[in-house]
Amino acid sequence: MSLFDTRVPAVVLRMDRNPFHHGTLGAVRSLGRAGVDVHVVADCADSPVRASRYLSGLHTPPPPGAPPAEIAAVLRRVAARLARPAVLIPMDDACAVAVGRARTELAPWYLLPDQPGELPARVADKAELAGVCASLDVPHPETLVPDGAAEAARAAWRLGLPVVAKWSRPWLVPPGGGLRSTVLVRSAREAGELYLRAEETGSRLLLQAFLPPGADRDWFFHGYADRFGAVRAGGPGRKTRARPRGAGLTAVGRWTPNPQVQALAERVTAELGYRGVFDLDFRRCGTTGRYHLLDFNPRPGAQFRLFTDTAGLDVVRALHLDLTHRPLPQGAPRPGRVFVVENYAPLSALRPAREGHGGRELAWHARDDRAPGRALWALWGRHVSARLRDRVHRGGARPGAPAPSGARVVRQASAPPADHAGRPDEDRARSR
Repeated sequence: MSLFDTRVPAVVLRMDRNPFHHGTLGAVRSLGRAGVDVHVVADCADSPVRASRYLSGLHTPPPPGAPPAEIAAVLRRVAARLARPAVLIPMDDACAVAVGRARTELAPWYLLPDQPGELPARVADKAELAGVCASLDVPHPETLVPDGAAEAARAAWRLGLPVVAKWSRPWLVPPGGGLRSTVLVRSAREAGELYLRAEETGSRLLLQAFLPPGADRDWFFHGYADRFGAVRAGGPGRKTRARPRGAGLTAVGRWTPNPQVQALAERVTAELGYRGVFDLDFRRCGTTGRYHLLDFNPRPGAQFRLFTDTAGLDVVRALHLDLTHRPLPQGAPRPGRVFVVENYAPLSALRPAREGHGGRELAWHARDDRAPGRALWALWGRHVSARLRDRVHRGGARPGAPAPSGARVVRQASAPPADHAGRPDEDRARSR
C-alpha cells in the first residue's frame, strides 16, 4: 500500500518563463514516482519538462506579472478540469506570494499550508526580510533603502564599495530590459544610475553590504514546516559550484551537516509561524564566522531533490503527505549526497559518482525518465545561441531622473563592515 493518497493530484505552478527550471522537473518526478498525478501550470513549450513520463498534464500559466486575481482565476479553471482537490505547489516567488494572498479564495479547490496569507510576501520581499532579520536578531548584511539617486550614491559610499544592489521584489523585474534582480555595484555613480530605473521594476532598490564569497561560505537550507510547525525533511547544504562563479544559483550542491545553519533555519521559521516548503540562503562572514540570512524563498528551491533521505522523503513529498494527513516516514539524512545541474556544470556531471558518499542525482538525466535528459542539450544549445544574439543587440539609455533624497535605514544584527570593503573585481554579488 502506498504511503501517499494517490487520489489527490498535485498542481505545480510556475509563472516565470525559464524553460530550464529543473526544480519543476524534480517536483514532477518526485510525486509521479510515488503514483501521484502531477499537473504543471507553466510554459513548458521549449522545456525538457514536457518530455517527462511522470507528467500527467500541462496547463497554460498566467502571463508574467499577472496580478493575484488573475493567477487565482487560472488555478480555478485548472481545478475545474481536475474535478477534485489538489495539493498546490508554487515554484517561484511570484506564485507563492499570489497563492498566499488568494488563500481563502483557493481553499475550496486546493490543499494549502495553514499560515497568514501575507507571510510569503513578507519574507520574499528583500526589504521586508531585512526588517524581519532585525526583529529576530538574525544576522543579515547591513541594508539601506535610498529614496533618491543622490542618496543611493551616498549610501554606496557609506556601506563601502563594492555593494550589492537588489530590487526588493525581484519577481516584478520585467524580462528583456537588461536588469537583473541582484548586481554588484562598484561605484557611487553606478548606484545612482541604477536607482533611476526603479520605475521599470515596480520595486524598491536596496543597497546591501557585500559579504565576499569564498570557500565554505555559501550555504542553503531546504525544509518543510509541517502543520504543527516542526521542520521535517530537507537539511543544510553547501554550494560547491555556482553559476556565475562565486555567486548565482547552485550548479553543484552537497548535503553537508551544519548545526548552526540548521538551528537558524528552525528558529526563523518557528518565530514567524511559517508553514510549508521553504528555501533559505546563507553566507558565512569571513571575519566573524556568523551565518547571514540572505534570502527566504517561500517555496521549493530548484535543487530540493538533493535532500532526499533514506526513506525517499524530500520537501515536496513531505508537503503532499502532510496536507493529506498521511504520516511522514522516518528516514535518515544522507550527508555527502550531491546534486548536479548538467547544463550549468557539465564537467561535474561527466565525472563518475563517488560511492559511499550519499549518492548523486542529476537535475535532468534519470534512468527511469530518460526523455528530459535527451531533450536538454538540443534545447539548451538553441537557448544559449538566442541569448548571445540578444546580448549583441541589447543596448539603450537608462531613462529616469533623480528623485528626492533621504534614505531609510534598515539596521541589521551585527553587520561586519570590515569584511566587505576593498575586494577585488572578480568578487561578485550573490544572486539567484
